[in-house]
Amino acid sequence: MTTLRYLIARNCKLFFKDKGTFFTAFIAPLVLLVLFVTFLGNVYYQSLRASLPEGAALSVSVENGFVGGFLLSSLLAVCCVTVPFTANMIMVQDKVTGRISDLRIAPVRASALALGYYLSTAVISLLICLSACLCGFVYLAVIGWHLSPSDVFLCLFDVALLVLFGTALSSVVCRFLRSQGGIAAVTTIVSSVYGFLCGAYMPFSNFSSGIRTLILCLPGTYGTVLLRNHLMSGAAEAAAETLPPQAIEELRKAFDLTMSFGGNEVTVPAAYLVLCGAVLVLIGVYVALCAFGKSKRK
Repeated sequence: MTTLRYLIARNCKLFFKDKGTFFTAFIAPLVLLVLFVTFLGNVYYQSLRASLPEGAALSVSVENGFVGGFLLSSLLAVCCVTVPFTANMIMVQDKVTGRISDLRIAPVRASALALGYYLSTAVISLLICLSACLCGFVYLAVIGWHLSPSDVFLCLFDVALLVLFGTALSSVVCRFLRSQGGIAAVTTIVSSVYGFLCGAYMPFSNFSSGIRTLILCLPGTYGTVLLRNHLMSGAAEAAAETLPPQAIEELRKAFDLTMSFGGNEVTVPAAYLVLCGAVLVLIGVYVALCAFGKSKRK
């Protein structure tokens, strides 16, 4: 455990020592939040009002809380997966600089070395994503707060679970990368594409049925559904005081609070089960890759 603790501390220190990488990873979620609010906010306000029954209207606070929750859930759904790719750059840099050979020669178990990379990436990503989440909470408190204490706790838990998923995914991918150009290219591709695949840039209801089915086969989608539920349900309940139940149900479907797969509704426990299963499977793949690499070196 002492060796593992030193490895985690060493990887975190190397990451935070690189001011450029740290600043980019830390500021990117905040910049993304500003861009979402500036360029997509009006689009979602219009979509919300268009989804309401004719003649119906919501208070400014409920509208802001509903749209703000959607924007924040979109931001966190993307960052919790893309930030670990940046944080995992330490693994690739060790291969580029040859430090990995020194670590392998030292009396350090290969399993401890692999676990050190995984846990340090998770710690770094969690710090950055929780900071972005807290900034999002401040934003919601300013425009319209409709979250209960349980919503806040579950949202933080969703962020932690998604970070573990993103860390496991990035760890598997980074095992095959051996250059800084490679990790930079992969990070750029993931940052560009993942937002569409997880439904961050537009609701799933806007996609065709075929694309929706494909997206629902991806584990990250269920993380987005969880964040949507815990950040928007409070505003939806407040809207239910002035709108009929059928209108609320349509609103929940239009903004991804409820989804169906194969004709069955995706419940919150089912979404947790899928996401936790994906984390375990990816960690298993990562462990298998590390074990295969060790036997190959021998």
